[in-house]
Amino acid sequence: MSTVVARSMSVSVPSALVGPLLVFVLLDGFIQGSVVSLLPVIRDTLHTGTGPAMWITAAQFLSAAVCVPVFGRLGDLHGHRRILRVSLGTVTVGSLLCALAPTLGVFLAGRVLLGPLSATLPLSVGLVRDRLDNAASRRGVSLLVAALILGATAGTATAGPVASVAGGGRTVLWCLAGLAAVGLVLALTPRISETGRLASGRMDWTGAVLLGLGLTLLLGSAAQGAAHGWHSPPVLVGLLLAPVALGLWVRSSLRSSEPLVDVRAMAGRAIAPAFACGFAAGVVVLGGQGVTVAFLDAVPAKAGYGFGLPQWQIGLWIAVPALISFLTAGASAAVGRRLGYRAMLTIGFLLMAAGFGVEIVGHAVMATWYAGHLLAGVGIGLAVSGLPTVITEGSPRDRAASATAVYYNLKTAGGSVAGAAAAALFSGLLTRSTHQPSLAAYLLLWGVCGVLALLSAALIRLTPRM
Repeated sequence: MSTVVARSMSVSVPSALVGPLLVFVLLDGFIQGSVVSLLPVIRDTLHTGTGPAMWITAAQFLSAAVCVPVFGRLGDLHGHRRILRVSLGTVTVGSLLCALAPTLGVFLAGRVLLGPLSATLPLSVGLVRDRLDNAASRRGVSLLVAALILGATAGTATAGPVASVAGGGRTVLWCLAGLAAVGLVLALTPRISETGRLASGRMDWTGAVLLGLGLTLLLGSAAQGAAHGWHSPPVLVGLLLAPVALGLWVRSSLRSSEPLVDVRAMAGRAIAPAFACGFAAGVVVLGGQGVTVAFLDAVPAKAGYGFGLPQWQIGLWIAVPALISFLTAGASAAVGRRLGYRAMLTIGFLLMAAGFGVEIVGHAVMATWYAGHLLAGVGIGLAVSGLPTVITEGSPRDRAASATAVYYNLKTAGGSVAGAAAAALFSGLLTRSTHQPSLAAYLLLWGVCGVLALLSAALIRLTPRM
């Protein structure tokens, strides 16, 4: 990477900048992945039920939906390094609160303070986009996305075994708090250069409130619909009010001279298809995780499908495709430079579609099904690392962080909607004899993911060549 950048700037600038940012994004993925795998342990430690424990992930999820666009825009306006420090400081306090929490309520308060953790990637992308030229910026973004995938994979794979060896999840929570503190100390060092070109204008707090309200209503209702039923009054009210709040946000943004998110730019040909593909990628990548675990866990003698793997093997089987996604994400800048980003993304989505097709056809044989899973992993790595580059280069340079934040939220929203839809489908398509989800439910979900990948491959062709 430094060789490419040396043509236009000092070799030390990229290494001094990108190195610490990779650490921050690794921490982001590791902390988020660790807590997900610790949910059963945390539930027992706090002496709460499975239903209330679902708010452990929902609390940070909803907080992130609000914090990511706000922190991204504040970074564009006041400096990405400065807001990154604020973000990591808040995350450190939240991590300590989670480690100390005697009750679920205190733990949830800590999880809310972890919301700015998800702004780490957009703020890092903003710094990379501002400080480096196009070639180095593309390489930096691909490395950041790869680091996020690696961190999440490592956190998911190691947190459970470490908790077992250490005698409980509390020790792991203290370790995560220590890692957050290390990240904060690193962010406070003068090694990281501040943003050189700040955006003009002011913060659109009206837009922030309306967007946050709309996302909270939408994602919160989706999460509760899967748990309490889609016909319950709170869920129905939330689903009805969410489009109203989001519509008011769009109207406010169009009227504002300095909106939180440039809606007109989002609707432009250069990046609108990429945003839509980001939502689809969230459906495929985030929404399919639980489905994969459930299929690997299902016992063929009882369910009529699946492979009946023990929990420790499931973690290993899931880690390999994630590792492949990490490797392909890291190589995406080189692939994009050779083929062009539009061609690379098209290939990535086609590989995802082919992978789901193989899973459907070969679901009865572990080797065949897993080959499809690995193929999809290659496509996922190319897609999720290439989309942020297309979006940031299609946006004004002083809005790189806020544009990436919108992509991040759309991807997360896609995963939330997919998770809720999968839960509803699994509850509706049951095998009468076992009362477990039928094979048709899995095949239908994989088919939907494959179709979305194909549509994304066609949609990304509408973007300009890069």
